[in-house]
Amino acid sequence: QVQLVESGGGLVQAGGSLRLSCALSGRTFAHYGMGWFRQTPGKEREFVAAISWSVGTTYYADSVKDRFTISRDNAKNMVYLQMHSLIPEDTAVYYCAARRFGTIAIMTRSPDFDFWGQGIQVTVSS
Repeated sequence: QVQLVESGGGLVQAGGSLRLSCALSGRTFAHYGMGWFRQTPGKEREFVAAISWSVGTTYYADSVKDRFTISRDNAKNMVYLQMHSLIPEDTAVYYCAARRFGTIAIMTRSPDFDFWGQGIQVTVSS
């Protein structure tokens, strides 16, 4: 069974940066497309970014494009979300997700993913 554990969240001032990490265990990490989502109270989970399982193609939500970067390290079984120029609207619980042999074309919605982390809080103060 795949397990995902996020880390790196916290409180940051607007304009600052933060890097989220997600560790996958239980299966071969390189076989999984990975994604990041976020959710605020009363709202649906929102797609943030995804990276494919093979060539590492990336895709971003318009709201974070040019500010966030998703990357993966198959040797360490890790996926990262580097966040720059943070704004208060980025405040949310961020979730890491995995889909076996996931490609960008099929990893933009919550139902596209098979496994989820427990979530980690990111708070951006104004």
